Amino acid sequence: MRKNNILKFIVMPFIFLFAFTLGQDANSSEKEELEAGDIAPSFVAPYHLKAGDKTVKFEFLKNWSEVEDKKLRKFVTQPDRHAVLLSFFATWCQPCMKELPILEDVYQKYKDGRIKFFLVDITEATRNNPGYENMPKAGPFLREKGVTMQILYDTRGKTMERYNAQTLPRLFVMDGNRKLTFMRRGFHEGEEEKFNKELSAEIERLLSQLSPSQN
Repeated sequence: MRKNNILKFIVMPFIFLFAFTLGQDANSSEKEELEAGDIAPSFVAPYHLKAGDKTVKFEFLKNWSEVEDKKLRKFVTQPDRHAVLLSFFATWCQPCMKELPILEDVYQKYKDGRIKFFLVDITEATRNNPGYENMPKAGPFLREKGVTMQILYDTRGKTMERYNAQTLPRLFVMDGNRKLTFMRRGFHEGEEEKFNKELSAEIERLLSQLSPSQN
């Protein structure tokens, strides 16, 4: 009896420590949901300079939007802060295909303003999933649909993870200080016109708040 009590006394702290460690690991793996007012996670993503070009360039969020007390990444050659719109999509995502024409319409209205539109493609990141092996590549697929917004390729799904954008489509809009101001999850049938108006109004608001151009 005494031997069992001694063994229990020795083993229990290790069991507690092991359980505590598992709890810590579980908590650390949880993805926090981004909310309006949060600072958007920074990212670097490859893109093609123009349609059909195989040359790979890299886009940095910090080229366009950065927290208020920091300078833009290329502030000497590109000193102006921009609003930024990110939309996560994949070619296998049917709701994404319904949202893209709306985004393209809004893009055509504001493409000459100080806002960057980025479509973040996760098709390649999910290509090894059963049933997704033969999904079309984003560039040619969207060109056929008349979508002209710039595509960033999240080939390993890292940007998707940082934005917790597993549900598609997933839209984020931020101001020039990387502060999220407008978000949307999924596509809502019957709300196309409302969505267009709300998104356009938010872009107008953000553009009006940007400091004067230094160019």
